[in-house]
Amino acid sequence: MRILGLDFGSRTVGVAVSDELGLTAQGVEIIRRKSPGKLRQTLARIEELVISYDVKKIVLGYPKHMNNSEGERCELTMEFKEKLAYRTELPIVLWDERLTTAAAEDILIESGIRRERRKEYVDEIAAMLILQGYLDYLHNSKEE
Repeated sequence: MRILGLDFGSRTVGVAVSDELGLTAQGVEIIRRKSPGKLRQTLARIEELVISYDVKKIVLGYPKHMNNSEGERCELTMEFKEKLAYRTELPIVLWDERLTTAAAEDILIESGIRRERRKEYVDEIAAMLILQGYLDYLHNSKEE
């Protein structure tokens, strides 16, 4: 069963997908939005990816503050989740995404990606980290 991982931002959505065994996450793409309020094209592209990869579940990064409180970004993410659930009819799991963007930046720095090029990849890497965290959780909970 393939799972789609999403890093939802105000201008972009990073996308990752699991392998069929649910062991690893691979980056797919970054969906760029022209306007923060316009989601129709973004939802349509995600729906295309769900169909092409035969996705059965979506993991959506949930941007809590470091003190575990929820802010405006969490509200926007919940609105996006509702629209995404309506459009895809798939179960959507919210996954704590704290520090994934910072971790993605570190990965890109270690990979030698120049500063001006990092923005091109950071959201996709963050989506991979969100999804991989969820996949690891699933496998660890099965082992216990």
